[in-house]
Amino acid sequence: MITSKTPRIDLHGEEVAVIYTIVTSFINENYKLGNKEIVIVHGKSTNILTKEVHNILKNNNKVLSYKLNNWNLGETIVYLDL
Repeated sequence: MITSKTPRIDLHGEEVAVIYTIVTSFINENYKLGNKEIVIVHGKSTNILTKEVHNILKNNNKVLSYKLNNWNLGETIVYLDL
């Protein structure tokens, strides 16, 4: 269940070239902390960040699954494989 205490990272204003490092580090830190759910805020304007984030998540073995937040399409909810 996503709450206000669910770890989240906001990628607004970041360049695509650094997204891989930021997202991978965020996943690794939360995996070590034992957080099963995290939120990545990427915005919903041109979908460039969304596509990049989903590509990173698809290829990360610590990610069990992910989905767009139905209530805010500018966020992706990530479930880690703990």
